[in-house]
Amino acid sequence: MSPTDSRSTLPIQRVRAIVELAQRRGWDVTGMLDDAGIAPELLAEGRSRVTLEQVVEMVQRLWRVTDDELLGLGLHPMPRGTLRLVCFGLVGASTLGGAIRRFESFRRSLPGLPPITLIEHDGEARVIFDISEVSQPVGIVIDTMLTITHRFIAWAIGGRLRLRRVEVPYPRDPEVDDYELIFGAPVVFSAPAPMLVFDAALLDRPTTRTEDELLVFLRNAPAGVLGPRDYSVSLASRVRRILEQGLTGAWPSIEDIAAALSMSPQTLRRKLREEHTSPREIREHILRDAAIASLVRGDETVSALSRRLGFSEPSAFSRAFRRWTGSAPGSYQR
Repeated sequence: MSPTDSRSTLPIQRVRAIVELAQRRGWDVTGMLDDAGIAPELLAEGRSRVTLEQVVEMVQRLWRVTDDELLGLGLHPMPRGTLRLVCFGLVGASTLGGAIRRFESFRRSLPGLPPITLIEHDGEARVIFDISEVSQPVGIVIDTMLTITHRFIAWAIGGRLRLRRVEVPYPRDPEVDDYELIFGAPVVFSAPAPMLVFDAALLDRPTTRTEDELLVFLRNAPAGVLGPRDYSVSLASRVRRILEQGLTGAWPSIEDIAAALSMSPQTLRRKLREEHTSPREIREHILRDAAIASLVRGDETVSALSRRLGFSEPSAFSRAFRRWTGSAPGSYQR
């Protein structure tokens, strides 16, 4: 099994947003989808999913062809390499608060950057991005900006940085279900501005990273920066991490899961219902994501994949895959 098999996939709505952005700006949509191995027909099926690697490939291509690391979110284009220089400028700050305030000052020398403001209030640190002058900001670009900022400041203090909440200036799309995966925190939609909110006490944490460590951190951007992190605190995410053992061995029973989480099976089922899911649904999502990852990689036949995932025959797997994604397995093969 590939180590990426158990990763959650992303909803096709994320790809649609990138495609709509590219179309508005006259960029090569066909080449972008082809490079990422995404069949255009998947865009029309609302249940379609893509891997993180495919989205990363799309972003990397857009960086190459547009030479704008903010993909139109700034007031001026941000040539490739700008964010790398910004990170080097921040790594020498003594504390996290000092690094963020230094970032605020970069606005004068880098007018393309959306202005950032750090506010401390009621024990909260609020990092606010001003994109009020940007016409038609795109949700996935906003989320990417917030994610990169969160991952960088967490890395700068040597570990995790638990967010209290994230605010975004666009309405919720009920078909987009990856916010828990990306941020691991509640998201407030239709807010006045993009914002990251965390414990203000963290502003005094020292930044101890070296320039050599920064080079490693940036080497595989955006994959290393945008990739999933174990920030999630929901019960469903904890159950998923336990159930993922079933991809390489026996599937844990409801009793096994409950024991690992120090609760009764009845309590586990009730709490998962409150999160609008169940052990069965989580297991289905794990199988779906493992199947998509394999089909996109193309290193297994459908027959071999169906056997590995525990299906009695390929036709049973194909029926399940259509139920999960609305498409046949062949639609995901390069």
